Amino acid sequence: MSYQYQEDDYLQLSGLQHFCFCRRQWALIHIENQWAENYRTVDGELMHENAHNADFQESRGDLLIVRGLAIHSARLGVSGQCDVVEFRRSPDGVSLRKREGLWQPYPIEYKRGKPKEGLEDKLQLCGQAMCLEEMLCCAIPEGALYYGEPRRRLTVSFTQELRGQVQSSLEEMHDLYQKRYTPKVKPTKSCNACSLKDICVPKLLRAKKVADYLSKAMEELQ
Repeated sequence: MSYQYQEDDYLQLSGLQHFCFCRRQWALIHIENQWAENYRTVDGELMHENAHNADFQESRGDLLIVRGLAIHSARLGVSGQCDVVEFRRSPDGVSLRKREGLWQPYPIEYKRGKPKEGLEDKLQLCGQAMCLEEMLCCAIPEGALYYGEPRRRLTVSFTQELRGQVQSSLEEMHDLYQKRYTPKVKPTKSCNACSLKDICVPKLLRAKKVADYLSKAMEELQ
């Protein structure tokens, strides 16, 4: 039997995207509780406000659309929300309360901008699917990312490799959170788009200057 986390130890599933983009960014937000707004975060929040309207459900024949669905996983130790889950009538689906027939869940995550080169968005969506699978006792082979700039969906297959990376990332996140440790990273060009740049980078630069000073002092003593 696999390890089961207690509810008090659950991490925010949305942090998986932060962690995969930058471990330090994740720690500043989720361990040190630091946050700052910029255009990208505000624009993204507005998009998610529309997607997270939990009071809105839409039924179109063989398609049921649910927004803001609360999810969790004791095995992964996370909880969060799905922007949208489409339930499609299927013989391979699951039973839903007050609904006839069987329905296959299909998670959809809304993102601002364009598709990213990294895996952070795909990992977050895969994490949602893994939570749904545990809650509904079913298999979910794929979902979709909807990007605001091209206004189209990108289908994501939940491969074993992607699932393994979700699990290993969350295990590392739990370890860092338990230790209350904020990783050090090297500043890159990606830092310019980060809302925490003014909080994070000065600390890194100060740490580098202290290290340089100590290194130089040791050289002079030798």
